Amino acid sequence: MERQVKWLGRVDYEPTWRAMQAFTAERSVDTPDEIWVVEHPPVYTLGLAGKEEHLLKHTAIPLVKTDRGGQVTYHGPGQLVVYLMVDVKRLGIGVRELVRRIERSVIDVLADYGVTGYGDVDAPGVYVDGAKIASLGLRIRNHATYHGLSLNVDMDLTPFSWINPCGYAGLQVTQLKDLAGPVTLQDVAERLLPHLERHLAVTEETA
Repeated sequence: MERQVKWLGRVDYEPTWRAMQAFTAERSVDTPDEIWVVEHPPVYTLGLAGKEEHLLKHTAIPLVKTDRGGQVTYHGPGQLVVYLMVDVKRLGIGVRELVRRIERSVIDVLADYGVTGYGDVDAPGVYVDGAKIASLGLRIRNHATYHGLSLNVDMDLTPFSWINPCGYAGLQVTQLKDLAGPVTLQDVAERLLPHLERHLAVTEETA
């Protein structure tokens, strides 16, 4: 069943999150998976088990308590956000394997730009030389995921210094522009989507 890709542009976080919840609540076993490609205005989001003490400085940037996994992270202009509404049961893999496949998709797109990324089994996401370049957070409901990944492309990284990113004090963050030169969100998204499709299409035996 073919996945539908929707390019939503720059949209506010909270209504997008509510739309993901609604889509997941209303989907059936016959509903095609969807991938939403978005960019958000500045916002901090705090996961279900998130602790507000990881927000080190209160600014004009709003904080939204959301229902994904993980701690606090930042979304802002110049960051590529890809939301994955995927029927995990149909895919035939576990959530941990799904996370690994999403990470591999990001690692592959970084490699397209000559950048070497890697995952961390203890801290979901993708890293380059110890600095985090992509975050992952999912929620499972009725055997289907929502939320997804964020990849720092060409953005102001300053707001990350006002939090403990993903709950880790002193965790450095980086972005593709600083590692590979000028890049556009559109180009990175167009390169990332085929990698996602490839990794989400293979069977568990051939992954």
